[in-house]
Amino acid sequence: MRADRLVSLVLLLRQHGRLSAATLADRLEVSTRTVLRDIDALSAAGVPVYAERGRHGGFALLPGFRTELTGLNHDEALALLVAGSRRGAQAFGLGPALASAMRKVVDALPESYQATAAGAAQRLLIDPETDALSRRLVTEDAPDPVVTEIRRAVFAGHKLRIHYAAVDRTPKWRTVDPIGLVTVRDQGYLLATRSGADRTYRLSRVLAAEELDEPAQRPERVDLDRAWQERSRQFRTGGDQVTVLVRMNPEHREDLVGTALAVLAEEADADGRLRLEVTFQDARHAEWALWQLGTNAEALAPQWLRSSLRDRAAAIATRYGASPGE
Repeated sequence: MRADRLVSLVLLLRQHGRLSAATLADRLEVSTRTVLRDIDALSAAGVPVYAERGRHGGFALLPGFRTELTGLNHDEALALLVAGSRRGAQAFGLGPALASAMRKVVDALPESYQATAAGAAQRLLIDPETDALSRRLVTEDAPDPVVTEIRRAVFAGHKLRIHYAAVDRTPKWRTVDPIGLVTVRDQGYLLATRSGADRTYRLSRVLAAEELDEPAQRPERVDLDRAWQERSRQFRTGGDQVTVLVRMNPEHREDLVGTALAVLAEEADADGRLRLEVTFQDARHAEWALWQLGTNAEALAPQWLRSSLRDRAAAIATRYGASPGE
């Protein structure tokens, strides 16, 4: 790990010139003290790094210094394979590895390409943290050490113990046979089996994980796309799902469809509004989805959902009809 960090430190200085210890610490996700120790180690190894004093000082390399230490380690190569989605790399705990790998890729480019590549990169922004309305995009990320342990068990083919917090249930330890990792809409999932039965676990709900030495009971090969489609089908057809008939403004169709499990039927009314028959995971999911749409959608059936939304709206109206603080 330290060897990779030293290479990254050198590449940062090569690509950015002079950088302060604080900036290096932030980029490498270590303490300033660790950066200073690494600088000493590089100097002792003959790397021509020097310090400049003053408010705008920092560390730099002698002009013209090059290093061939650009080989990618396993996690960095893996991060590049999922780099089509930066958030996908984050979901699988590969964010730091991706940053390190990209530094090595940039350093390996011919000098004539480095400037044009850096300039082009400044013109592209992928997956910003907020949308056009300045709403922060909320993602639930599991701690990197937890995801790293899960990832190791998946690749090694070992059984895995996870401390999992299912919705509205007390967290429990369980031993599973990991199949693979999937990311959907910035959310990471572990596909596994438990006592031979298919299981899907959301990574953000895994509180702790431990790779075991025992081999996992799983097929030699796996088609993750097919496996995910099958898990999704099981999810849509099981549990306490509810079907809702909705009449709505067509401009907000995608807002509804994006939260529903499935669209069973759809037609347009004479006035241009849409009628959709959609399914939700459960009653709470249905009420939440329709409440988000406000007056842009109306639940026509079932009656219990209409009553629930009416009571909720009435409670809000009563609250704001009173004087502040009452």
